[in-house]
Amino acid sequence: MTLHNDILLLDVGGTFIKCSDGREIPVNSAGSREEIAASLREAVGDAGKVGVAIPGPFDFSNGIFLMKHKFAAVYGESFADLCFSGQGEETPSFRFMHDVNAALLGENPVGNTALVTIGTGLGFAYTRDGIVQKSAMGSPARLVYNLPYCDGILEDFISKRGIIRTYNELAGPSDVTVKEISERARAGEKAAVLAFSRTGTILARALQPVLTELNINRVIMGGQISRSFDLMEEELRNGFGPGISVTPSNDIGGAVFRGLANLF
Repeated sequence: MTLHNDILLLDVGGTFIKCSDGREIPVNSAGSREEIAASLREAVGDAGKVGVAIPGPFDFSNGIFLMKHKFAAVYGESFADLCFSGQGEETPSFRFMHDVNAALLGENPVGNTALVTIGTGLGFAYTRDGIVQKSAMGSPARLVYNLPYCDGILEDFISKRGIIRTYNELAGPSDVTVKEISERARAGEKAAVLAFSRTGTILARALQPVLTELNINRVIMGGQISRSFDLMEEELRNGFGPGISVTPSNDIGGAVFRGLANLF
Protein backbone atom coordinates (compact mmCIF):
# COMPACT_ATOMS: atom_id res chain seq x y z
CA MET A 1 0.00 0.00 0.00
CA THR A 2 1.68 3.20 -1.21
CA LEU A 3 0.24 6.58 -0.30
CA HIS A 4 1.29 10.17 -0.87
CA ASN A 5 3.02 11.74 2.12
CA ASP A 6 0.09 14.03 2.90
CA ILE A 7 -2.46 11.17 3.05
CA LEU A 8 -3.27 9.58 6.41
CA LEU A 9 -5.59 6.65 7.03
CA LEU A 10 -7.43 6.17 10.33
CA ASP A 11 -9.26 3.15 11.75
CA VAL A 12 -11.48 4.65 14.45
CA GLY A 13 -12.55 2.24 17.18
CA GLY A 14 -14.14 2.76 20.55
CA THR A 15 -10.86 2.56 22.47
CA PHE A 16 -8.09 3.40 20.01
CA ILE A 17 -7.63 5.21 16.71
CA LYS A 18 -5.17 3.20 14.64
CA CYS A 19 -3.17 5.30 12.18
CA SER A 20 -1.51 4.19 8.95
CA ASP A 21 1.74 5.77 10.16
CA GLY A 22 1.89 3.26 13.03
CA ARG A 23 0.48 5.40 15.86
CA GLU A 24 -2.33 4.26 18.13
CA ILE A 25 -4.17 7.16 19.75
CA PRO A 26 -6.35 6.38 22.80
CA VAL A 27 -9.94 7.57 22.45
CA ASN A 28 -12.74 7.32 24.98
CA SER A 29 -15.86 6.83 22.89
CA ALA A 30 -17.95 7.23 26.06
CA GLY A 31 -16.17 10.44 26.98
CA SER A 32 -17.03 14.11 26.66
CA ARG A 33 -17.05 16.10 23.45
CA GLU A 34 -13.77 17.73 24.41
CA GLU A 35 -12.07 14.37 25.08
CA ILE A 36 -13.21 12.89 21.78
CA ALA A 37 -12.25 16.01 19.80
CA ALA A 38 -8.79 16.06 21.38
CA SER A 39 -8.16 12.45 20.35
CA LEU A 40 -9.35 13.10 16.80
CA ARG A 41 -7.15 16.19 16.47
CA GLU A 42 -4.12 14.29 17.76
CA ALA A 43 -4.72 11.46 15.30
CA VAL A 44 -5.23 13.75 12.29
CA GLY A 45 -2.29 16.02 13.09
CA ASP A 46 -1.16 18.03 10.07
CA ALA A 47 -2.27 15.58 7.40
CA GLY A 48 -3.65 17.12 4.22
CA LYS A 49 -5.95 14.27 3.21
CA VAL A 50 -7.48 11.77 5.63
CA GLY A 51 -9.31 8.51 4.96
CA VAL A 52 -11.41 7.38 7.91
CA ALA A 53 -12.81 3.92 8.62
CA ILE A 54 -15.48 4.16 11.29
CA PRO A 55 -18.47 2.07 12.41
CA GLY A 56 -22.06 3.15 11.90
CA PRO A 57 -24.50 4.63 12.23
CA PHE A 58 -22.59 7.41 10.50
CA ASP A 59 -23.28 9.73 7.57
CA PHE A 60 -20.40 8.62 5.36
CA SER A 61 -21.11 11.18 2.64
CA ASN A 62 -21.02 14.18 4.97
CA GLY A 63 -18.90 12.87 7.83
CA ILE A 64 -21.51 13.20 10.59
CA PHE A 65 -21.58 11.11 13.78
CA LEU A 66 -24.93 9.36 14.22
CA MET A 67 -24.04 6.82 16.93
CA LYS A 68 -25.80 6.73 20.26
CA HIS A 69 -24.19 3.61 21.73
CA LYS A 70 -20.73 5.24 21.56
CA PHE A 71 -19.42 8.67 20.61
CA ALA A 72 -22.77 9.85 21.96
CA ALA A 73 -21.30 13.18 23.08
CA VAL A 74 -20.66 14.15 19.46
CA TYR A 75 -23.94 12.86 17.99
CA GLY A 76 -24.93 14.98 14.99
CA GLU A 77 -21.55 16.70 14.78
CA SER A 78 -19.12 16.85 11.90
CA PHE A 79 -15.92 14.80 12.14
CA ALA A 80 -14.06 17.57 10.30
CA ASP A 81 -15.36 20.31 12.60
CA LEU A 82 -14.26 18.35 15.66
CA CYS A 83 -10.73 18.18 14.22
CA PHE A 84 -10.62 21.95 13.67
CA SER A 85 -9.80 24.09 16.69
CA GLY A 86 -10.71 27.38 14.98
CA GLN A 87 -7.22 28.82 15.38
CA GLY A 88 -6.59 29.46 11.69
CA GLU A 89 -5.08 26.16 10.55
CA GLU A 90 -6.28 24.60 7.33
CA THR A 91 -8.90 21.88 7.67
CA PRO A 92 -7.79 18.66 5.98
CA SER A 93 -9.87 16.92 3.33
CA PHE A 94 -11.76 13.89 4.71
CA ARG A 95 -13.20 10.80 3.07
CA PHE A 96 -15.11 8.13 5.01
CA MET A 97 -15.91 4.43 4.73
CA HIS A 98 -17.66 1.98 7.04
CA ASP A 99 -14.97 -0.03 8.82
CA VAL A 100 -16.38 -3.45 7.88
CA ASN A 101 -16.82 -2.42 4.23
CA ALA A 102 -13.22 -1.18 4.25
CA ALA A 103 -11.98 -4.45 5.74
CA LEU A 104 -13.85 -6.49 3.12
CA LEU A 105 -12.55 -4.33 0.28
CA GLY A 106 -9.04 -4.78 1.66
CA GLU A 107 -9.38 -8.55 1.33
CA ASN A 108 -9.56 -8.15 -2.48
CA PRO A 109 -12.83 -10.10 -2.68
CA VAL A 110 -14.07 -11.77 -5.85
CA GLY A 111 -17.48 -13.16 -6.69
CA ASN A 112 -20.00 -13.26 -3.85
CA THR A 113 -17.95 -13.02 -0.67
CA ALA A 114 -19.00 -12.17 2.89
CA LEU A 115 -16.84 -10.85 5.70
CA VAL A 116 -17.90 -11.59 9.28
CA THR A 117 -16.10 -9.61 11.98
CA ILE A 118 -16.32 -10.62 15.62
CA GLY A 119 -15.09 -8.23 18.28
CA THR A 120 -16.92 -5.84 20.57
CA GLY A 121 -19.81 -6.32 18.16
CA LEU A 122 -20.74 -8.46 15.17
CA GLY A 123 -20.09 -7.02 11.72
CA PHE A 124 -21.15 -8.31 8.31
CA ALA A 125 -20.49 -7.07 4.79
CA TYR A 126 -20.71 -8.77 1.41
CA THR A 127 -19.94 -8.40 -2.26
CA ARG A 128 -21.96 -9.22 -5.35
CA ASP A 129 -19.74 -10.03 -8.33
CA GLY A 130 -16.83 -8.54 -6.42
CA ILE A 131 -18.57 -5.20 -5.63
CA VAL A 132 -19.09 -4.30 -1.97
CA GLN A 133 -22.80 -3.78 -1.36
CA LYS A 134 -23.76 -0.67 0.61
CA SER A 135 -26.89 0.94 2.02
CA ALA A 136 -27.97 4.42 0.94
CA MET A 137 -26.01 5.83 3.90
CA GLY A 138 -22.85 3.89 3.03
CA SER A 139 -23.15 1.21 5.71
CA PRO A 140 -23.12 -2.51 4.85
CA ALA A 141 -26.22 -3.42 2.83
CA ARG A 142 -27.22 -6.19 5.23
CA LEU A 143 -27.08 -6.22 9.03
CA VAL A 144 -26.95 -9.45 11.02
CA TYR A 145 -25.98 -8.29 14.51
CA ASN A 146 -29.62 -7.68 15.41
CA LEU A 147 -31.03 -10.98 14.16
CA PRO A 148 -33.32 -12.38 16.89
CA TYR A 149 -31.70 -15.19 18.85
CA CYS A 150 -32.93 -16.87 22.04
CA ASP A 151 -33.69 -14.15 24.58
CA GLY A 152 -31.95 -11.37 22.70
CA ILE A 153 -30.11 -10.72 19.45
CA LEU A 154 -27.30 -12.58 17.73
CA GLU A 155 -24.65 -10.08 18.85
CA ASP A 156 -25.41 -10.97 22.48
CA PHE A 157 -23.95 -14.40 21.72
CA ILE A 158 -21.47 -13.73 18.89
CA SER A 159 -19.13 -11.08 20.27
CA LYS A 160 -16.56 -10.71 23.03
CA ARG A 161 -19.28 -10.43 25.64
CA GLY A 162 -21.13 -13.36 24.09
CA ILE A 163 -18.17 -15.73 24.26
CA ILE A 164 -17.48 -14.70 27.85
CA ARG A 165 -21.15 -15.20 28.68
CA THR A 166 -21.13 -18.71 27.21
CA TYR A 167 -17.91 -19.61 29.00
CA ASN A 168 -19.17 -18.36 32.35
CA GLU A 169 -22.35 -20.39 31.94
CA LEU A 170 -20.19 -23.49 31.48
CA ALA A 171 -17.38 -22.82 33.95
CA GLY A 172 -18.93 -20.47 36.50
CA PRO A 173 -18.73 -16.68 36.88
CA SER A 174 -15.29 -15.11 36.41
CA ASP A 175 -13.54 -12.02 35.07
CA VAL A 176 -11.92 -13.98 32.24
CA THR A 177 -11.13 -12.38 28.86
CA VAL A 178 -11.70 -13.91 25.43
CA LYS A 179 -7.94 -14.18 24.98
CA GLU A 180 -7.70 -16.17 28.20
CA ILE A 181 -10.58 -18.43 27.12
CA SER A 182 -8.75 -19.04 23.85
CA GLU A 183 -5.55 -19.92 25.70
CA ARG A 184 -7.45 -22.29 27.97
CA ALA A 185 -9.10 -23.93 24.98
CA ARG A 186 -5.73 -24.53 23.34
CA ALA A 187 -4.54 -26.03 26.64
CA GLY A 188 -7.47 -28.46 26.48
CA GLU A 189 -9.85 -27.03 29.08
CA LYS A 190 -13.24 -28.55 28.30
CA ALA A 191 -15.39 -25.50 29.12
CA ALA A 192 -13.21 -23.22 26.98
CA VAL A 193 -13.24 -25.64 24.04
CA LEU A 194 -17.02 -25.95 24.30
CA ALA A 195 -17.46 -22.16 24.51
CA PHE A 196 -15.83 -21.66 21.12
CA SER A 197 -17.55 -24.71 19.68
CA ARG A 198 -20.96 -23.35 20.68
CA THR A 199 -20.06 -19.93 19.29
CA GLY A 200 -19.25 -21.47 15.91
CA THR A 201 -22.44 -23.53 15.93
CA ILE A 202 -24.66 -20.55 16.82
CA LEU A 203 -23.04 -18.32 14.19
CA ALA A 204 -23.31 -20.92 11.42
CA ARG A 205 -26.94 -21.71 12.26
CA ALA A 206 -27.92 -18.03 12.25
CA LEU A 207 -26.00 -17.02 9.11
CA GLN A 208 -26.59 -20.01 6.86
CA PRO A 209 -30.03 -18.80 5.64
CA VAL A 210 -28.60 -15.31 5.00
CA LEU A 211 -25.66 -16.70 3.04
CA THR A 212 -27.99 -18.86 0.97
CA GLU A 213 -30.30 -15.92 0.26
CA LEU A 214 -27.36 -13.74 -0.87
CA ASN A 215 -25.80 -16.58 -2.86
CA ILE A 216 -22.53 -16.27 -0.92
CA ASN A 217 -19.88 -18.83 -1.82
CA ARG A 218 -17.03 -17.64 0.39
CA VAL A 219 -16.90 -16.37 3.98
CA ILE A 220 -13.89 -14.58 5.48
CA MET A 221 -13.70 -14.41 9.26
CA GLY A 222 -12.26 -11.09 10.49
CA GLY A 223 -12.01 -9.14 13.72
CA GLN A 224 -9.74 -9.95 16.62
CA ILE A 225 -11.58 -13.16 17.52
CA SER A 226 -10.82 -14.58 14.08
CA ARG A 227 -7.40 -15.32 15.55
CA SER A 228 -9.27 -18.16 17.27
CA PHE A 229 -10.76 -19.35 13.97
CA ASP A 230 -9.30 -22.84 14.39
CA LEU A 231 -11.35 -23.29 17.58
CA MET A 232 -14.59 -22.79 15.61
CA GLU A 233 -13.55 -24.00 12.16
CA GLU A 234 -15.23 -27.41 12.19
CA GLU A 235 -18.58 -26.03 13.38
CA LEU A 236 -18.50 -23.22 10.81
CA ARG A 237 -17.65 -25.50 7.89
CA ASN A 238 -20.30 -28.03 8.86
CA GLY A 239 -22.92 -25.37 9.53
CA PHE A 240 -22.37 -23.33 6.36
CA GLY A 241 -22.39 -26.44 4.18
CA PRO A 242 -20.16 -27.74 1.37
CA GLY A 243 -21.01 -24.98 -1.09
CA ILE A 244 -19.45 -22.23 1.06
CA SER A 245 -15.73 -21.99 1.81
CA VAL A 246 -14.70 -20.32 5.06
CA THR A 247 -11.24 -18.97 5.89
CA PRO A 248 -9.72 -16.52 8.37
CA SER A 249 -8.48 -13.12 7.24
CA ASN A 250 -4.90 -13.17 6.01
CA ASP A 251 -4.20 -9.76 7.53
CA ILE A 252 -6.66 -8.62 10.18
CA GLY A 253 -4.99 -5.28 10.88
CA GLY A 254 -3.94 -4.34 7.36
CA ALA A 255 -7.16 -5.08 5.49
CA VAL A 256 -8.93 -1.93 6.73
CA PHE A 257 -6.10 0.32 5.57
CA ARG A 258 -5.87 -1.42 2.19
CA GLY A 259 -9.59 -0.91 1.73
CA LEU A 260 -9.43 2.73 2.77
CA ALA A 261 -6.58 3.40 0.33
CA ASN A 262 -9.08 2.85 -2.49
CA LEU A 263 -10.72 6.15 -1.52
CA PHE A 264 -7.66 7.88 -2.98
